[in-house]
Amino acid sequence: MGFTWCGLWAVSSVQGPRTASADRRVAPLRAISVGWLEAGRMAGVIGLRAGWGGLLNAGAMILPLSDAPNPRGTPVITWALIAANVLIYLFITWPLSHRPPSRQDPLLREYVLTIREVLPPGVPLQAALADVSAYDLYVFRHGFRPAAPEWADLFSSLFLHGGFLHLFGNMLFLWIYGDNVEYRLGRLRFLLYYLLTGVAATLFYTLFARDSKLPLVGASGAISGVLGFYFVWFPRNTVRLFVLLFPFFMNVVQVPARLVLGIYLVLDNVLPFLLTQGSRGGGVAHGAHIGGFIAGLVLAWLANRREVRASPKEYRGSASRLPSPAQAVRSALERGDLADAATAYFALPAEATRGVLRPEESLRLADWLAGAGHPEAAHTVYLRHLRDSPHGPGAAEAHLGAGLVQLEAAGQIAAAYQHFLDALDLNPRPETAARARAALQAIAARQKYALRR
Repeated sequence: MGFTWCGLWAVSSVQGPRTASADRRVAPLRAISVGWLEAGRMAGVIGLRAGWGGLLNAGAMILPLSDAPNPRGTPVITWALIAANVLIYLFITWPLSHRPPSRQDPLLREYVLTIREVLPPGVPLQAALADVSAYDLYVFRHGFRPAAPEWADLFSSLFLHGGFLHLFGNMLFLWIYGDNVEYRLGRLRFLLYYLLTGVAATLFYTLFARDSKLPLVGASGAISGVLGFYFVWFPRNTVRLFVLLFPFFMNVVQVPARLVLGIYLVLDNVLPFLLTQGSRGGGVAHGAHIGGFIAGLVLAWLANRREVRASPKEYRGSASRLPSPAQAVRSALERGDLADAATAYFALPAEATRGVLRPEESLRLADWLAGAGHPEAAHTVYLRHLRDSPHGPGAAEAHLGAGLVQLEAAGQIAAAYQHFLDALDLNPRPETAARARAALQAIAARQKYALRR
């Protein structure tokens, strides 16, 4: 029995042709499916295929169950994407997989010629063609082929899968990780970035496989993008894993999310990618996963920069009314007029606010903004404090303030959770530590499973 990593990466990319041990037939060229479970049909091993030495032969399974903490409410886009993928499988993949192709289909000849070029040694062409289905041609038409690229295929390929296990693995990861990212981005931006990172994943893969005639299908390029966001934004979250190391160990454990995602990126993708020099290895398009993950990392980093540089809505346009905002900030603070100090502060460009306020003044202004009903502005000031002094005076209080704003005003449970843990790591004053722990307890009370640090 192999090492079955059922979901620590349930998203890979399988390339045809494949020997279908799962359905006991030889199926030609079902595609490069961007999702790992389908790889088992070729390799005889489902999941992690590099970097685990003896475990690979010992017999084991690791299945992700959930992450924590989670937001309240329904992740509408996440569920809609899962529903779309499932419906496409039920109404296109499943019926076409059980239907022979039309002999009059003009694509059939090109398909046969492609099969001939990529068949593994020992598999005769006639045996491969015996079980060609209408879905094989559908994938050949709508999957993304680097050697014959079509813009529409960049998007259609994200919703096609090589089989049920391939679909299940991808949707499992989208369900586990999608809600927190969707809640942080908002519904429309989440959908946009899901599609963009999926396209980026496909194009990154194409850089190393320009001449490939095999179609690339599967949602994992886009899901890798979601994981890139998650890696940046929720490093302190945990993932519940069912671990089976037969016959020695069977239990559910909580593992830091960043560790899980780091293993996925490095061991399941970067190392195989380097070992295969970017070509398909075991039928898996590792480059697509790496490209999607990098795209998510970059977009999350840019979003963080925008948060720090943001000008709150109520303070936009204030720059035109103040001839010398920096001096106005000092004057307003000296006379205790925090409203005028906030107006002058946000009249400055984001980079120009460095050094304008001492740490205690920064916290004083941010606390006043939070109490005066300006949570967005308060959050910006807290973040700029952490930008200027991430470990210095007042850093723990800035983390606490940013977390409370996100928890109480924005309902961003997972984002607030990161701040509270960061505050406690800075050895804060007893009052600050007590407030951070109380906030963490409030978050824990909203979770289905107990949180562990």
